[in-house]
Amino acid sequence: MNTPEMRTPRLPIHRSLTLLYVGSFLIAVLTVAASVAGLVYRSAVYPTEDLLGASLANDILNLALGVPMLLGSILLAWRGKLVGLLFWPGALLYILYNEVAYVFSLPLNGVFPLHLAMVTLSVYTVIGLVAAIDGKAVQQRLAGAVPERVAGGILAGLGLLFLGMVIINQLIALLGQAPPAETVLATQVADTVIVSSWIIGGILLWRRTELGYVAGLGLLFQGSMMFIAVIALVLIRPLLSTVPFDPADVVVLAVMALVCFVPFGLFLRGVVRSGRW
Repeated sequence: MNTPEMRTPRLPIHRSLTLLYVGSFLIAVLTVAASVAGLVYRSAVYPTEDLLGASLANDILNLALGVPMLLGSILLAWRGKLVGLLFWPGALLYILYNEVAYVFSLPLNGVFPLHLAMVTLSVYTVIGLVAAIDGKAVQQRLAGAVPERVAGGILAGLGLLFLGMVIINQLIALLGQAPPAETVLATQVADTVIVSSWIIGGILLWRRTELGYVAGLGLLFQGSMMFIAVIALVLIRPLLSTVPFDPADVVVLAVMALVCFVPFGLFLRGVVRSGRW
């Protein structure tokens, strides 16, 4: 019987990826189910205008961006491509970011258990995948071929910037004695989880550790796709809700996105040029 591992002997891994393939595919299926439910039964799933405006466009992006990211990474890894293996944790983190926001903003309805299950599965699969990758082999293959200092510094810098913004917004809310809306608070929790991984991963990559090389491309992939998703949200939300469109937001986000796109492109090129990508 041909298992994924028999078809991908060149991947630098310590152990079988079978359970991780199954878990990731299940995450993709649950994401489709939850997103379709949100789009079809929008008034039941998102009972408030604030929740509807924050979540409906995100359901569309989960189907158009999140699921293809995850399935594409799995397919590349299954075919023995290093780039797919390194993309894979980033795709899972993209899903995790959205699911954390859903869990902290949704009421206890029929779709809530799906999002809670995806948070649990995503955390388990990310940890299992990183543990399964042979960090020393990845380090030997990529050392000197990728921009460790530039990519690591930008990852850590962006992480500190966004974490600082979350802290400042929380302080403003506390001093003004006006608690943020549930959707805003949920996004801040999700931001904190993800940008913390950027800071840690960036520092590890800057220091050229094994885990830094393993996590670097995935974190840059997740960050780049997140910027694309946020820009798309700014464009889509006015069509689905009463949220006004502000072109200045798109310009600012596009400039910030370039800061992430450049090291991502350089890192990806280094992985491809390292051979047996």
